[in-house]
Amino acid sequence: MKTIQQTLIITLISLIAFAGNAFATDNDNAATAWQIDKSHSAINFTINHFFTPVDGSFDDYEAEVHFDPENLEGSRIDVTIPVESVNTRNERRDNHLKSGDFFNTSEWPAIRFVSHSIESRGDNQFVAIGELTIRDVTLDFELPFELLGVMEHPMRENTLVAGIVADAQLMRSDYGVGVGDWAATAVVGDRVNIRLNLELLASN
Repeated sequence: MKTIQQTLIITLISLIAFAGNAFATDNDNAATAWQIDKSHSAINFTINHFFTPVDGSFDDYEAEVHFDPENLEGSRIDVTIPVESVNTRNERRDNHLKSGDFFNTSEWPAIRFVSHSIESRGDNQFVAIGELTIRDVTLDFELPFELLGVMEHPMRENTLVAGIVADAQLMRSDYGVGVGDWAATAVVGDRVNIRLNLELLASN
């Protein structure tokens, strides 16, 4: 007959084994891990000043991308963008965007998007469904994107290269970007158009 101590030891070993198997399953199910080739990628945006679209970009960002069209359950995206990297090719305007009137980078230094799921919409079209955080506001957000192609990299051995483009829109007022006089949209528009051009690399 097993003693109470033996029973506890067996139970503990079983729990540890179960946990180990669970983590192994999660790791095994993870989709292909991709690194962004920043020299061939960009995060761009456009917003109106009065009637005229003004272009800008974020020159710094970090992304964890796991993606496989055949394994969407194991696919996920986690992107962090330091707002200090905003670039509209006008230093005075960039500093104003970083100030308390807009992003207030001293309190909220980064924008972050985290996907909860990725769904196929057919013909290499997908949508990453998750949450977008800007300043102190987190809202549900959908990021549609197109897989342009995947191939063996001709200049890097055992490496795959893929291309993705994504287009999305958001309203800056939803995230409190623009306070006081700058909350009005007559001068700086409300709708922000986002364009991501991403070249991805993965070990084959």
